[in-house]
Amino acid sequence: MGRLDGKVAIISGGARGQGATEARMFAREGAKVVFGDILDDEGRKVEAEIQELGGEATYVHLDVTREADWQAAVDRAVSTYGKLDLLVNDAAIVAQGSIEDITEEAWDRLMAVNLKGVFLGTKHAIPEMRKAGGGSIINISSGAGIAPAGNTVASYSASKGGVRLFSKATAIQHAKDKIRCNSVHPGPVETAMLSEEGRGTLMDRVPLGRAGKPEEIAYEVLYLASDESSFVTGSELVIDGGRTAQ
Repeated sequence: MGRLDGKVAIISGGARGQGATEARMFAREGAKVVFGDILDDEGRKVEAEIQELGGEATYVHLDVTREADWQAAVDRAVSTYGKLDLLVNDAAIVAQGSIEDITEEAWDRLMAVNLKGVFLGTKHAIPEMRKAGGGSIINISSGAGIAPAGNTVASYSASKGGVRLFSKATAIQHAKDKIRCNSVHPGPVETAMLSEEGRGTLMDRVPLGRAGKPEEIAYEVLYLASDESSFVTGSELVIDGGRTAQ
């Protein structure tokens, strides 16, 4: 018996890194998974890998800034697997530069992916979750959305803080639909998004003295997706080696 037996999930940003780890784990735990990204070649490789191991997974092209792509992903989940129970909003980008260096175009692009993408995914998932009798939405924020470090890019912190509060609003407004919504706040994680500079400052920033592993984050996302967390909504799950406790 898997912890997600009988559940259908959509995961954004699933072609590599954290999202791919979650897609693999969800499939191993019995979920039927639709996962999307703009990295189609990498996404199809993950799809084939999951299927070869006996999991049920479907890759779709998903630009999270495009409402039509989200509607297509939700339609694909329902047409292929019959319903939608779970949504993991994982797609995100990072930025560089001080507040004075950030261009208007760079600000808009980051907000479109990191915050608008979460809104659009949630918007289109809710009607199908309501039909299914409830669901769980897990939004990947960041420790930077709670307590930015001194070198955290301001636009990134703003986007992830927005995800945090959007998650709480979603939880409150849709509790009546038995739809739970929580945010996850990782610290530095060993993925492509972690720069060499970031690795170099880990010992100072993280009391445990290392970056997290994608699997360590994915297990907490799995908890929020499973019925084990049935009384958890509007919450923040911090997984950061102690960084924001300082």
